[in-house]
Amino acid sequence: MSQSHFTPVQGGALVILTLALSLATFMQVLDSTIANVAIPTIAGDLGASSSQGTWVITSFGVANAISIPITGWLAKRFGEVRLFLISTLLFVLASWLCGISHSLEMLIICRVLQGAVAGPIIPLSQSLLLNNYPPKKRGMALAFWSMTVVVAPIFGPILGGWISDNIHWGWIFFINVPIGLAVVLMSWKILGDRESQISHQPIDTVGLVLLVLGVGCLQLMLDQGREQDWFNSTEIIVLTVIAIVCLIALTIWELTDDNPVVDISLFKSRNFSVGCLSTSLAFLVYLGSVVLIPLLLQQVYGYTATWAGLAAAPVGLLPILLSPIIGKFGHKIDMRILVTISFMVYALTFYWRAVTFEPGMTFADVALPQFVQGLAVACFFMPLTTITLSGLPPEKMASASSLFNFLRTLAGSVGTSLTTFMWYNREAVHHTQLTEAINLYNPISQQFFQTMTNLGLSEEQTASYLAKQITAQGFIIGANEIFWLSAIIFLALFVIVWFAKPPFGNRH
Repeated sequence: MSQSHFTPVQGGALVILTLALSLATFMQVLDSTIANVAIPTIAGDLGASSSQGTWVITSFGVANAISIPITGWLAKRFGEVRLFLISTLLFVLASWLCGISHSLEMLIICRVLQGAVAGPIIPLSQSLLLNNYPPKKRGMALAFWSMTVVVAPIFGPILGGWISDNIHWGWIFFINVPIGLAVVLMSWKILGDRESQISHQPIDTVGLVLLVLGVGCLQLMLDQGREQDWFNSTEIIVLTVIAIVCLIALTIWELTDDNPVVDISLFKSRNFSVGCLSTSLAFLVYLGSVVLIPLLLQQVYGYTATWAGLAAAPVGLLPILLSPIIGKFGHKIDMRILVTISFMVYALTFYWRAVTFEPGMTFADVALPQFVQGLAVACFFMPLTTITLSGLPPEKMASASSLFNFLRTLAGSVGTSLTTFMWYNREAVHHTQLTEAINLYNPISQQFFQTMTNLGLSEEQTASYLAKQITAQGFIIGANEIFWLSAIIFLALFVIVWFAKPPFGNRH
């Protein structure tokens, strides 16, 4: 029986369902960011180098990227509710195994398992929410769900930093155990007898192999690019070629296969295509800054991981306050207007950072643009998700949600890699330019060295101090250039969303 034939969940059960599915999303998004700040601690404790430690993040990201797009196909074969409950239970088990890992090899294997089983959690929490909610309240459902996607990446670094500073790093993973078990119990209680229609389709082996190779190589290339010096590395070139060939072959194959592992035909829906493109491009730029700002604060301004997290945290305040309001009244406004407001506020906050991020910057200079950016975030997820999934039948919802979330996640990976690459690259350029200005023939240089000598510093100490200052300046200027570029992209980006066609919202 299709879930669309069940009467919508009402009353207290609806509250429990919303809480369970939002918590599931929160747990999974939290887990993709919480380990980042703890890598030096984990690597040190397990006797590995920091570069080996990054495989703790890479292994999760690769497995997760592969499993997200096949969620729709798995849901048809095993049922959405069953797949969601099994994935969450396995995620709890994998988290516990990660926490008790006594070697880097064991931790990486457990992170691969954790990433693979985590893939279906977000798309299914989204489709189960929409398919079991009363149609008139779906905007509210998406607003609450979106809020968890926004707030979790902010809590991740703060929580990860605090745990690794104060208690054993294993608790970064153990924290998922009680949350996951609560999610399973609540979801099973409400959804246990509301299973979606199951159809035993043959396995699209060719599509699956192409997907695993293409997405796996692409994610590895993005994660390891900076470490391997990008296209100066044979390994990165080989990964890129394999990824491109496999993904092109996958697209052609899936268009001709009767039971595709990834439903490419969804792109025939104009709103799905426009929504995916807008969300992916916006997420590419936005997630780059989510990674860049804490890096800048820690490397240049000397913030601890916890304080860098706290400086970024105000972005979550407005979404918490505004999401219920947007959820309740959003359907009365054209969704394209809300997205346009979001992109304009993003552009404003990136411009704001570009003109205020300087060597003498205070905590408030970081926190205020973050707080205002919360308005952009609040008007971002719910409207774009509504536009993307509008007009699709309930049986397509799991496939659409998994493809939409896969593209969003992949865009985030591209954005993170691109931003860090550009940042380090621009720092090197500015470092060279600034260093050229310091020479024996520059009277300002001569005066500075003389002043430092009078203060008791040797020429080597002065040169070392100057090199440090130049590096910091190079990083700040590089970051500001990225903020300028981000502001310009967001100013141009809102045009795409106006190609979407009303009405929005699913009335099935």
